[in-house]
Amino acid sequence: MLTIDLTGRRALIAGIADERGFGFAIAKQLAAAGASVCAATWPPAYRSFKGMLERGRYADAMRQPDGTSFSFERVYPLDARFELAADVPAEVRDNRRYREFERFTIEDLARSLAEDFGPPALDIVVHCIANGPEVTKPLLDASQNGYMQAINASSYSFVGLAKHLSPLLRPDASFLCLSFIAGERVIPGYGGGMSSAKAALENDTRVLAYELGRRCGARVNCISAGPWASRAAGAVGFIEMMATHVANNAPIPRPITASEVADVAAFLASPLARALTGTTTYVDNGSHCMGIGFSGVQ
Repeated sequence: MLTIDLTGRRALIAGIADERGFGFAIAKQLAAAGASVCAATWPPAYRSFKGMLERGRYADAMRQPDGTSFSFERVYPLDARFELAADVPAEVRDNRRYREFERFTIEDLARSLAEDFGPPALDIVVHCIANGPEVTKPLLDASQNGYMQAINASSYSFVGLAKHLSPLLRPDASFLCLSFIAGERVIPGYGGGMSSAKAALENDTRVLAYELGRRCGARVNCISAGPWASRAAGAVGFIEMMATHVANNAPIPRPITASEVADVAAFLASPLARALTGTTTYVDNGSHCMGIGFSGVQ
């Protein structure tokens, strides 16, 4: 029987803050395949996420089909807007939601992983980070600052993780990021520079595939996922309508699930995908290939 076996491999999922998003689903599937999984979460959400884990509030979500449960090997604070400790402005470091954390930049995360596990420490890195403070604004109404924040948090952060975590990689490592069709098609209402950030993320996937492949043999891939009503996606404001549109108009007319995205992520991280790099894989029931919506024509 052909199986996905990640036994003995360590994964880092950057961008988990609750049990409903793609990051959590991917963590669960990687653990089911045998990997140990670490999480990195936004500092303002860190205390809540850790508390929910410790109190067993995610017990049902962490239960595997065989009745066992997975756990996170470590949970790290990470604000991926900041690559270096020197980049953090005083008003952020002194903010009450950040004061308890001495380390929360990308550079800090790499240092913590090296101290906890020693290089080489990682086999799989998954980037599930997206943030645009003006995502509900049309592009013409976005500020330069809001646009650049979207690019920084949603796409450059992937480059930063690749840069700082690549020295910790074991052989045959895999990087993965999550994108959305707005990087290729116009999605009215998905603004503030976020569509540009997704386009940059997909292009960076290809460039990083070349550079990391030549530098350390790592693979780099992207999943363009269909709309999923996670808590984070609620900031877009019309995510439920988008999910309904895909369910009605995709070649396979039903909503996607987070576990379907996680299945593909596990495959891309596994030796079964050892010749796949620089790709964007669509997990959207085929909605990306449609030119118009269903109009009653069979």
